[in-house]
Amino acid sequence: MWARAPHFNQMLRFICCLLIVLIAQPLAAEPVTGQLRIIDGDTIEVANKRIRLFGIDAPEHGQPCVTLSGQTWSCGEWVTEQVRTRFDGQLARCITQDTDRYGRIVAICEVAGEDMGDVLVSDGLAYAYRLYSMRYDLQEKAALIADRGIHSFVMQSPARYRVLQKAGKSSPPDDCHIKGNISRNGARIYHMPGQRFYARTSINLQNGERWFCSEAQARASGWRAAKR
Repeated sequence: MWARAPHFNQMLRFICCLLIVLIAQPLAAEPVTGQLRIIDGDTIEVANKRIRLFGIDAPEHGQPCVTLSGQTWSCGEWVTEQVRTRFDGQLARCITQDTDRYGRIVAICEVAGEDMGDVLVSDGLAYAYRLYSMRYDLQEKAALIADRGIHSFVMQSPARYRVLQKAGKSSPPDDCHIKGNISRNGARIYHMPGQRFYARTSINLQNGERWFCSEAQARASGWRAAKR
């Protein structure tokens, strides 16, 4: 009997350690369920709780984009309205994945058995937020190839737009480096890279200034070329 004591003690220590580990594990959060309300392209409210959809990133409120014909408009508002039309008022079931720095729940939410994040990225209404998850990587690639939704426009990623807005700056969308500036007297003048005043010219999107992808696009939008 005494020969078994060391083994018994080891088993007892193992059981105690196992109990400590199990007790220390947090209980899985209960799903948040209820009628949803759309806040913006990637944020909803369910059961009076603000929820950020996991793994996706949609255009911000007021974020501009440029159509292939050169028209500038608010992609953020357009995406929000598209998401609202599809999902607002429906019943959602959200499984918590994390909590963000603003105290919002970050969750995967289903409506009628469909993953909202999957639907939004697949339809080109949001980007896969690869910084936090690769869950929707293939869906975004398919939407990009098909030019769905925001992929048919020229725009910055929402993450880069937020950084620049916080810094009070604007940088060009991909391959669109012509600066459409509005002078003090209201003249609309575009500056090409290499021109004398190009470097010192800043773009303020809030004042109606913008970036162009080609001279033809700038002229068609009512801007004239800078003289030097």
